[in-house]
Amino acid sequence: MSTTKKLTVTAVAAALGISTLAACGGESKDSSSGGSKSKTVTLVSHDSFAASPAVLKEFTQETGYTVKVLKSGDAGAALNKEILTKGSPQGDVFFGVDNTLLSRALDNDLFTPYVAKGLGQVADEAQLDKDKHRVTPVDTGDICVNYDKKYFADKKLAPPQSFDDLIKPEYKNLLVTENVATSSPGLGFLLGSVGKYGDEGWQDYWKKLKANGVKVVDGWEQAYNEEFSGSAGGKKAKADRPLVVSYASSPPAEVLFAKPQPTEAPTGVATGTCFRQTEFAGLLDGAKNEAGGKALLDFLVSKKFQEDMPLNMFVNPVVKDAKLPELFTKFGAVVDKPETVAPDKIAKNREQWVQSWSSLVLK
Repeated sequence: MSTTKKLTVTAVAAALGISTLAACGGESKDSSSGGSKSKTVTLVSHDSFAASPAVLKEFTQETGYTVKVLKSGDAGAALNKEILTKGSPQGDVFFGVDNTLLSRALDNDLFTPYVAKGLGQVADEAQLDKDKHRVTPVDTGDICVNYDKKYFADKKLAPPQSFDDLIKPEYKNLLVTENVATSSPGLGFLLGSVGKYGDEGWQDYWKKLKANGVKVVDGWEQAYNEEFSGSAGGKKAKADRPLVVSYASSPPAEVLFAKPQPTEAPTGVATGTCFRQTEFAGLLDGAKNEAGGKALLDFLVSKKFQEDMPLNMFVNPVVKDAKLPELFTKFGAVVDKPETVAPDKIAKNREQWVQSWSSLVLK
């Protein structure tokens, strides 16, 4: 949700964003050491971080640390701020760097290595820094094309299911996507096409997509809530695009926030158009409360926090035995074979890909 994911509290859940999830705990004296130790641990994050207050309270009860959340814009902006303050960070833990930006964070030596307790329960495919443990995987999400079920039912037209489908004439002028240079899901969709068609084929694919009438807007909010006919916001705006680049978790969000809640999600997911994002957290180099930061990283991969995430940030847990809520299992899409691109390849080519895409699509 973020240039990262992120998931602006993904999908319709932007309304869930909480500016401060717990009050500062201030300073307290530790008589055993004779010194002053902070009982506040500061989590620096993109704007989409959210957690249930009861879960954060439980962390405080277990550890004595109170969580202060410092939100710093989207993931790209938040990461840039940490790079500028490297060695003298704004907080103790950074959450929200994903696989599209991971190499930037690691190349700038932002994190102190730490092996979080419970890491052994995290899926191997999510551990992209497994040898050095500079970051801890926290969640995954899939950027995918969503479709308006009513539109396609009314037209008696099967919705697209793959990248190849989107360039077929029957879907001309139906898709809206986000600017790759300004939007996390937009960038993820581009990377999905790179994963699908390779270095030699993705540009030709986008030429065909442009010829087929793809519309580009600045960000997810505009694409999903103003241009996409299947969303609650799009219906109010009388939107006319029945295909949008969003998330596999957007249908459950549409159900959750609808009043009354429908028995079927109004939107579906083209599961052959997906790019897998993995989000990480890390102990910031120079953290003032290193002990509290380590405790917080342990907590982020605890079953309690992992099972709290889906209905707060609309992402999937990385811990193997964490259960998804019924809303996700009933209305969400299972993406078995998402496209992926190695973080080092993204790092090497990201700027060139964005520039090439801009020249192809925006001119």
